[in-house]
Amino acid sequence: MILASLFFAFLAAALHVFIFTMESVTWTRPATWQRFSIESQDHAEITRSLAYNQGFYNLFLAAGALTGIGLVVFGLGAGSAQDVAGWTLVFSSCGSMLLAALVLALSGRKYLRAAATQGVTPLLAVVLGLVAVL
Repeated sequence: MILASLFFAFLAAALHVFIFTMESVTWTRPATWQRFSIESQDHAEITRSLAYNQGFYNLFLAAGALTGIGLVVFGLGAGSAQDVAGWTLVFSSCGSMLLAALVLALSGRKYLRAAATQGVTPLLAVVLGLVAVL
């Protein structure tokens, strides 16, 4: 269960790095802003600073999950301070990803697919991680 949880946490982190790239690096490219249902290049330019900021939130969530994975994998064993810190980061980061996906889902029906894409892997990471450590 531990490896499965960490695998799903890694997938969740990788997705959030990809989202960071879209929001903070390629936001004004038509392929990106159209994916986010932005109406025009002008609107993409207007929302650029908001997307840039949002992207870094996603990057920081990914960094927390990746750091937690590293601490668990390269830790000193179950129950060590490093292991506890690692799981805390995994649960906190993936839990935040999961809650953000829930907020997105509650924002409207048109966001359900995106919310499911963002929410499934952190949900599996949290559930499998809880089963593994409890």
